[in-house]
Amino acid sequence: MAKFEKFEYSVTTRAAPDVAWKVFADWKLWLQFSELYAEIRWTRGEPWQKGSRLSIRVAKPIGVTLDHVITVCVPGEKVAWIDHALGTTMEQWVFFKPDPEGGTCVRTWAEFTGLMPLIAGRRTKDVLLEFTRKWYDRYALECDRVAGAASLSA
Repeated sequence: MAKFEKFEYSVTTRAAPDVAWKVFADWKLWLQFSELYAEIRWTRGEPWQKGSRLSIRVAKPIGVTLDHVITVCVPGEKVAWIDHALGTTMEQWVFFKPDPEGGTCVRTWAEFTGLMPLIAGRRTKDVLLEFTRKWYDRYALECDRVAGAASLSA
């Protein structure tokens, strides 16, 4: 029986859910959120539509291309995909919840299974969680910047 592992992470931004989604959905910004990415492109379908495919080429710690298949997308509310790479399959969800004090709580969780117990000598779960923390922390900073710029121009 396959062993599944899971991790979760969340960030809070001053941006409203629609703004947090707009920043998230702008996949061209993703290169700013991680130095590991080498190339990102949609290979099938319209971006963020069920069944569309997003290909992400990662340069380090090991070179690999991740193939994301979008399974659910409700803009500003939630998005989910399944990734495949190196014999590993991962399901990931991202939720955009209004924060009662303003802004948005962006929460993600992922569950994965596969052949890669280690990546570059580290546990796969540790590598994925570290990547997720950095990516979402940088994403939240960009959301805050966009929200701040919008409030200045209002």
